[in-house]
Amino acid sequence: MSSNVVVVLDNGAGQIKAGFAGERDPTTIVPNCTARPLSSKKFLIADQLLSPSEDLTSAVLRRPFDRGYLINPDLQSSIWSHIFSSLLHITPSSSSNFTVNYGVKRMDLGGKALTNYLKELVSYRSVNVMDETFLIDDVKEKLCFVSSDVARDLQIARRRGNDNHFRCTYVLPDGITHTRGYVKDPIEAQKYLTLSEDGELPQSEETDEADQTEAKNKPSERSKVDLAKNEFSLSNERFLVPEMIFRPADLGMNQAGLAECIVRAVNSCHPHLHPVLYESIILTGGSTLFPGFAKRLENDLRPLVPDVYQVKITTQEDPILGVWRGGSLLASSPDFDAMCVTKAEYEEHGSSRCRRRFFH
Repeated sequence: MSSNVVVVLDNGAGQIKAGFAGERDPTTIVPNCTARPLSSKKFLIADQLLSPSEDLTSAVLRRPFDRGYLINPDLQSSIWSHIFSSLLHITPSSSSNFTVNYGVKRMDLGGKALTNYLKELVSYRSVNVMDETFLIDDVKEKLCFVSSDVARDLQIARRRGNDNHFRCTYVLPDGITHTRGYVKDPIEAQKYLTLSEDGELPQSEETDEADQTEAKNKPSERSKVDLAKNEFSLSNERFLVPEMIFRPADLGMNQAGLAECIVRAVNSCHPHLHPVLYESIILTGGSTLFPGFAKRLENDLRPLVPDVYQVKITTQEDPILGVWRGGSLLASSPDFDAMCVTKAEYEEHGSSRCRRRFFH
């Protein structure tokens, strides 16, 4: 391999995407953590956690990041070393960094906070899952969505039986027949996608009135929770958890919502850039994959933006890989070397060299 190859590393708090400059997709996508299964004394790292043969039920987790801040540099360094040597098969001889820090605003919550909130809700209402981070991550990704009308959806979630279009069941792993949890009835879990503005499902022309009445009065067998199989049901939790992103103050957090953060970020830039920025909002990151995310953001953002400006929100083809692909394009450009702080410069001047280069 050429000695001047550039490695692109998207160091997310939840996942690391790593690969080589100029490639469309990263070579590897792995959890940014280590975990020790209950049946083992050894910690698994990065890609080892993705093995289908590993039972990660109640696994002990160690993460280098907390709320977006690096709190364990040694652990992060060990994960990098594993990625470089075992997955990318390289030995870095030098390093460089490029940082963009203009017009950036921070929210003190992300995917981990949403997972923790969902763990609390499920543990309080159904079964204790406070130690099941991997499991509840799966529940969040498969079942949560963003509500466009929270008041309406809360009313729907209070209904009983089949009139509650949000209720669905998740089956916990038993460690014998399956080591991963799963949605009991995927079709039932997707019913909310066809709701009308008044919160009702469209009626099929082939379904007569008697069948409709019977379906309403008779609970679905597949939607019943079987305690013997260690299942739990979800209803309003499905949209209350992502609601943290848009209205964290409603949950007691002294934090602006996403729409307000976008407005603050735009206002920190030159006024001449405001119309361009509002037309160039790009959704990236795993949390933007929640169904209904873009529509809700536009609904919240439009009243905060001057009427003379258009608001255009673009959803990437793959929000999880979007940042890495941008880094890959940048690192393969002929001007990239002039943008970097090399390892030798950093060792000679320290962090002050980065501040002079990137922070104005």
